Amino acid sequence: MPKLKPGTIVPTPEEDEAIDRGIAADSDTYELTAADLKQMKKVGRPKATTTKERITIRLSPDVVDAFRAEGSGWQTRMDDALRQWLKEHRA
Repeated sequence: MPKLKPGTIVPTPEEDEAIDRGIAADSDTYELTAADLKQMKKVGRPKATTTKERITIRLSPDVVDAFRAEGSGWQTRMDDALRQWLKEHRA
């Protein structure tokens, strides 16, 4: 049994049985299978084929404000703008 934090309230075996009976009586609940649990772990954003690098950068507040003002996706738009700048200014 895992070590519990002080003050943690643990149900008695009788309370556990009452909880289990309540769960069994509820038609909207069911026991999760191993396959259900495995599927639940797959929930979320799929892995990107090309990942981006996390960095810290200091930018002028007006530049950040301008990109943020356009709403969600502002970081992607900023990345696109930098990529466009590179296309136009590479030797």
